[in-house]
Amino acid sequence: MNVIVCIKQVPDTTNVRINPETNTLVREGVESIINPFDMYAIEEGLRIKEKFGAKVTVLTMGPPQAEAALREAISLGADEAILLSDRAFAGSDTWATSYALSRAIEKIKDFDIILCGKQASDGDTAQVGPGIAAHLDLPQVTYVKKIEEIGDKIIKVERMTEEGFEILEGKLPILLTVVKEINEPRLPSLKGKMRAKQASIIKWTAADVSASGSLLGLNGSPTQVVKIFSPEKRKNGKIFDGDINEAADQIIKGLKGII
Repeated sequence: MNVIVCIKQVPDTTNVRINPETNTLVREGVESIINPFDMYAIEEGLRIKEKFGAKVTVLTMGPPQAEAALREAISLGADEAILLSDRAFAGSDTWATSYALSRAIEKIKDFDIILCGKQASDGDTAQVGPGIAAHLDLPQVTYVKKIEEIGDKIIKVERMTEEGFEILEGKLPILLTVVKEINEPRLPSLKGKMRAKQASIIKWTAADVSASGSLLGLNGSPTQVVKIFSPEKRKNGKIFDGDINEAADQIIKGLKGII
């Protein structure tokens, strides 16, 4: 069995700053980490490896420094890491990104399960995983909270919903996006860290995965960012004193004034 885990390197901060000229995130001077949701995908891949003897390949698209995220994944127990990096990818939206990743996965060829975190902490779109499945014409299940069973070309999972969960069955190969309720990510061992330092990272360009330049980057992205900005800071609130009924009347009058 072969498992591919798609991860993303994201800024390690909640103070997101926007470049007003390029409408992109300011990443300079900000430490980067593996997208927190992807850590659960890595852990689930490793648990499948331990149970079924699977090979776990970690894949990311990003600049050269994204190699650090791949080495961290190897330190946790991943077998192989692939960095998809090329200037042609710059400015790709979620659709162009999922297309590029799908081309890399087609080059890998042999896989049974693709795992992704439910969304990235910097974009919060939850679109790349489903986009990969669409490009590869694969079945998919999103928001997976538990893998119940993996059998002969069949997988059964629990999918989280707003009301509870669903139990779904699908055929392999399949793509799953996972939520944090699925497991508790492990920490790297000293042996794992040493292995990660010496590991060879596979590096592919757009040409290596036969990706069409017209479908990559800003020009190949159907989503165009016209304007992006940080929301205004909230104004100080108002405290209503006195009897609770009087305070309620004041709040109602205040709301009527706003409406």
